[in-house]
Amino acid sequence: MFAISLGDDGAELTPLEPRHAEEFLAHIDRGREFIGAHVGLPDVVTDLDTSRAHLRRYADKAANDAGYLYGIRVDGTLVGGVMFRIFDTESELAEAGCWVEPGYAGRGLVTRACRVIIDWAIEQRGIHRIEWHVSSANTPSIAVARRLGMRRDGVMRESYPYRGKRADMEVWSVLAPEWRADKAS
Repeated sequence: MFAISLGDDGAELTPLEPRHAEEFLAHIDRGREFIGAHVGLPDVVTDLDTSRAHLRRYADKAANDAGYLYGIRVDGTLVGGVMFRIFDTESELAEAGCWVEPGYAGRGLVTRACRVIIDWAIEQRGIHRIEWHVSSANTPSIAVARRLGMRRDGVMRESYPYRGKRADMEVWSVLAPEWRADKAS
């Protein structure tokens, strides 16, 4: 299995696969309330079977070049993740997403991991547009989008039914020429 260093603090980016189901469930359980404040992952991954099924869905997406899932590890412990929920090389569009346990929020792990996958998608895979869909209430995730050089395209008002309420969803994006210009400066 490959691991990409995310800095000198013991953080790495690694693939998440069905064989990691127990570890993935334990990770979600540690951050269930925090992660679930804005992200539906804890509602999907509730036991070992659903953990394995979620990881299998992404393994199938990866096999079809349609989505990817990566873990963020610190000193070998799974503490968060990043993904391409959508990855479409024909339309040159991808949608990135993330989550992290509460004890690891605010350390720049998600931003660093997203930089790695976005750079790969643009430079190696020819993706032109990377989108970031985020609840307007999720200010930490919006801050990540800003740090990644994304621009807010707009707000889809009350478009996301989540836990009995309707949330406004913002769409942020970065285009390949913008990404390259930001890297060069």
